[in-house]
Amino acid sequence: MSAVVRIAMWSGPRNVSTALLRSFGSRGDTVVCDEPLYAHWLRETGTPHPGADEIQRRHETDWRAVAAWLTGPVPAGKSVFYQKHMAHHLLPDVERGWLDGLTHVFLVREPRAMLASLCEVVPRPGLLDTGLPQQVELFERLLARDGAPPPVVDSADLLGDPEGVLRALCDRLDVPFDASMLRWDAGPRETDGCWAEHWYADVLRSTGFRPYRPSRKPLPSSLAPLADACEVLYRRLHVHRLRPG
Repeated sequence: MSAVVRIAMWSGPRNVSTALLRSFGSRGDTVVCDEPLYAHWLRETGTPHPGADEIQRRHETDWRAVAAWLTGPVPAGKSVFYQKHMAHHLLPDVERGWLDGLTHVFLVREPRAMLASLCEVVPRPGLLDTGLPQQVELFERLLARDGAPPPVVDSADLLGDPEGVLRALCDRLDVPFDASMLRWDAGPRETDGCWAEHWYADVLRSTGFRPYRPSRKPLPSSLAPLADACEVLYRRLHVHRLRPG
């Protein structure tokens, strides 16, 4: 590869996105970043997240500066720039033109399992908190531009066959598969956002993708209408998911 491949992985919360960040961060040719629009989102929305003040002090709050960094130079010897994004951080005030310089992928999870996990940390989530409307907006924009759907990864498929899904993803991205993506050392990374202590307990203990197990967490009945709304958006993306082999 001569040019840098800038991978923007657009996820919702509770979708194994940080494990996938670890996977790409294990590659020798790759530099990674963790939710670069988070501080801007906090500044604009005032959402009371753990450590919100510290996040805004330590991370860039101006989306324009973030966009310039994400599309700018990378360290010498690196040919892949993997960017873990939460789709709900893509607020309407963030212009979309700079996104044309990135290669986009979408990470999704079955909505009822996602919501059952999300409501443990966000007691009354709304549709925008799931990131699905923002994912579908960007997906449709890219589909209209390119005439072909961008790649979609379902977290259940990824956990069920990590190597198969990663090989399929690397093939779509024109990036060579690297077996180092399947294992990593436990513990924090310098590239983790300062919110890691609040959100990454499981990933900090991990050394690879955990085996897939269907969620047994019950979904509160009050979230059933939200789950139905999420299902429509999820299915729009899920039908295009990558299959191993």
